[in-house]
Amino acid sequence: MSGEPEQKAQDPTAHEQMMDSEKHVKRNPHGNFKEVEGGRPDWRANEKFAFTKTKNPSWKVGQGANDGGESLKYDHVDIDPYEDGRPATFNYKLLISAIIPRPIGFVSTRSKDGSSTNLAPFSYTQMVNHDPPIFIVGYAGGFDKAKDSLKNLMESKECTINMISEHYIEAANATSVNAPYGVSEWALTGLTPAPCKDVKASRVKEAVFSVEGKLVDTKEFESRATPGKKTGVMAIIEGVRFWAREDAINEERNIIDPAILRPMSRLGGITYGRLTEGVEIPRPDWDDLKQEAESAGLVKPKSDGQ
Repeated sequence: MSGEPEQKAQDPTAHEQMMDSEKHVKRNPHGNFKEVEGGRPDWRANEKFAFTKTKNPSWKVGQGANDGGESLKYDHVDIDPYEDGRPATFNYKLLISAIIPRPIGFVSTRSKDGSSTNLAPFSYTQMVNHDPPIFIVGYAGGFDKAKDSLKNLMESKECTINMISEHYIEAANATSVNAPYGVSEWALTGLTPAPCKDVKASRVKEAVFSVEGKLVDTKEFESRATPGKKTGVMAIIEGVRFWAREDAINEERNIIDPAILRPMSRLGGITYGRLTEGVEIPRPDWDDLKQEAESAGLVKPKSDGQ
């Protein structure tokens, strides 16, 4: 899944390189996945989203972790991402298993002349500002080997970012296939393109929430391990219009119901995360916290290392 490399290649050579790269990364840790999957419980269709208490709802300032100090019993190992003999794929696999869960941006693009479209999932996606609404999407590889999604975005300066939910996770995952150049992801998925108002790229009608976006800027990154090799591009995108399913948005049109959105997240390897529970913790206000902190002797000046 992209950010994790998008698998649509522009030419046969790039297509072969992507296939080799995918085999080399070995995201799938299983031999026969269907056999492994067959021994697992069925999807719990009746699993409803629900709120629970936090593990320690009576937590007080200064109490630290809620595990009774269990996590302090373990030592840590340090990892130099550029140590001799460590391939870049090790850092990739480490980071996608540690920086989780990650939102998945299902990005729809259209070539400038309208002759080609692309639909691909990117787990290197995040919102970084709200006024203006700013999103980032990370693409594997550089401008010189831009695949369909990035090429379309660079040419048209437009896209849509659709949030992936439970009800179409299989279809979304199918778009990461390394199909030959020119094969339509929309047809492979069976998903429904819907018109936008401010951009020409279609949004995914099945998506509970979608964003029409305009390209603000891009930043290309160069490998530290192999100087000169371009390894990634970050696209900065401004959201210019939002689309929310009518049953998921509140009356003020400012909150999406997670029980309807049912978002899927990306974990490590080939693993996805399903959200079925949430906890609510109000952000503290200093006026409310001050007396408790002072009485516990925790109001101290900042110092190095603390």
